[in-house]
Amino acid sequence: MKTRNAIGMAFLFTALWMPGCDRASSGDTNPPSKKDEKIARHRKVLILGCDGMDPRMVRRLIDEGRLPTFAKLEKKGGFKPLTTSIPPQSPVAWSNFITGANPGVHGVYDFIHRDLNPKNPNLNVTPRTSTSIDVPPPEPMSEFSLGDYRFSTADINPFAGGAQTTLTRAGTPFWDYLDERGIPVQIYKIPANYPPSESTHGHTCCLAGMGVPDALATHGTYQHFSNEPRAAGTVGGGRRDRITKDFKNGGYIATMHGPPNEYKPASRRTGQPPDLTIELRLYPDPQNPCAKITWVNAGIAANENKEIILNEGEWSDWQDVYFLKTPVGPSLPTMARFYLQQVRPNLKLLVSPLNFIPTNCAATISEPPEFVAEIGEGIGPFYTQGFAESYKARHNNDLSDEEYRAQADLVLDESFKMLDYALERYVDGVLFFYFSSTDLQAHIFWWDSDRPHPFRSPEDAKKYHAVIEQVYERMDEALLKCITALGDDATCIVMSDHGFGNFRRQFGLNSWLRANGYLDSQDDVFYGKTDWSKTRAYGLGINGLYLNQKGRERMGIVEPSDRFALLDEISKKLLDFEDPGEPGSHPIKRVYRGDQIYKGPEAAHAPDLVIGYEREYRASWATCTGYFDSAVMRDNKEAWSADHCVAHDLVPGILLTNRPIAAAAPSLIDVAPTILAEYGIATPESMEGQSFLK
Repeated sequence: MKTRNAIGMAFLFTALWMPGCDRASSGDTNPPSKKDEKIARHRKVLILGCDGMDPRMVRRLIDEGRLPTFAKLEKKGGFKPLTTSIPPQSPVAWSNFITGANPGVHGVYDFIHRDLNPKNPNLNVTPRTSTSIDVPPPEPMSEFSLGDYRFSTADINPFAGGAQTTLTRAGTPFWDYLDERGIPVQIYKIPANYPPSESTHGHTCCLAGMGVPDALATHGTYQHFSNEPRAAGTVGGGRRDRITKDFKNGGYIATMHGPPNEYKPASRRTGQPPDLTIELRLYPDPQNPCAKITWVNAGIAANENKEIILNEGEWSDWQDVYFLKTPVGPSLPTMARFYLQQVRPNLKLLVSPLNFIPTNCAATISEPPEFVAEIGEGIGPFYTQGFAESYKARHNNDLSDEEYRAQADLVLDESFKMLDYALERYVDGVLFFYFSSTDLQAHIFWWDSDRPHPFRSPEDAKKYHAVIEQVYERMDEALLKCITALGDDATCIVMSDHGFGNFRRQFGLNSWLRANGYLDSQDDVFYGKTDWSKTRAYGLGINGLYLNQKGRERMGIVEPSDRFALLDEISKKLLDFEDPGEPGSHPIKRVYRGDQIYKGPEAAHAPDLVIGYEREYRASWATCTGYFDSAVMRDNKEAWSADHCVAHDLVPGILLTNRPIAAAAPSLIDVAPTILAEYGIATPESMEGQSFLK
């Protein structure tokens, strides 16, 4: 995503100076022919990607007769656990799937990586996202002021651009080998592919999934408004603001925030420009549990007045929300869903993260770029952000269990609409379709233990665990749709990237490193008071541990010659550590050495150690971004009460297919070579796996 939205201004200047532009001359703008207008020329291969689907639950539900289509597929072909990645995190696992190779080839090791060259010369290392980075323009852009606004070269010259978001996942995706041979590939919502990789030969259509930001360039920032007395401000993944009464005009007023307005000067206090904002007005009905909500989408030529009426407990459809950056543009087109949570005694409104409008997308989230608009024209607006389920709002208790379930079901219903569209569009070649619901509902509702749930009663724990079973039953429905549409001659593969388990206890890795003399820091490892001259190791991400190595880290002190002895020492201590709250229990099952498990051109960027936690344990929330816990071991009391970031052998994914499975222990890296083998393509040198089919 560009850090500056120059589309509107660039278009304005281009329109003024160019003598004319015939849209029809740029090529055929008609949508692709429907499948009944084409004849299949290639083999049909379906991959249904169900994130986090657990083989134990699948096995039980098949045996109980609750997944009849899965059962038929197993009878015709086979069903086995699918070895996941190390660590078993979604961006790592799906990158293994995409490239048919280990992280040493594709370079994705965690949700969070380290930046060894932060802009601030006083910092040693800083966190960054693992699959994409913002790359600044090759030459600084000149800026000038006009009234209260600031403009740059990119605003007047369509050939000049600001920072660009770049995909950092390395390796060659399997679809490139199909694309160069003219085999059609359609991919819907795939993780770890934002911005989407280019289709050199034009035979691949891809809609990016996990990794696509919202319009605030975050993984999803919801906004919660209330007139009850409470502190306003940001919370993890969201912001809370007050609703104030309008005594003059009646009703209530709230301020909806967009991204920072880069056309305004930065604040001296925050270092950021002020946010774009829109005023919301709320009018509760005096007798009934409903309310009217209005706002104005400001435009260059005219404004658009928007109005919706919601009942208490009702979600709106997608609503356009436009932010005008300057009086002459550009405008940032976004959309949101509104949830009227409560009317009385307190007025409460939740607004979803601001998503991009598929038919007017302000970021490149598909390949070709117009593919997202084609989908939007076919099914209407849909969640474009990678993490569509509002798990952060549930995590922060701004949504209840039932409210989260309802919102997550909206996401699932949209996925089924998109699946219908994909099947209607599909003719032949490869069709990959991704479901997030099996993962992001499980993170909140999974609990298969007799131990007490962090906050639910035993009855509610069973009730909500059953929600996941119902989601699995819907995956069975999805598979039936696919088989019916594609026919018996298609190769069908249902797979997941990992399984699931309870998350009951959290391990503070940085707190442990500090207590054992490896880390000298007071509050924040990366931005706080860390004495790097006395720090030998630090934790970052969910599973990563790094040495502060001399010649690699900017302020490194560990001599390369001491590296292996120090890694062995830390590994032994971690494996020997017992949970003081549960004597005899070891939170860590395995400690993997990065140089031993990863091979390839990107292996030098790997964590030095990867921590494989035991069942029911995981890294603490504070560990992931470089903070400390009050104690090394703590109970997990959060709504996010299930996880999979443990030792990889504890949470395999699933492999279900209508073809006999030849491999004794198939792995994620085998799926890509299997797909290529269906088209007679030998496993490329870039891949490590092999076909698992007979």
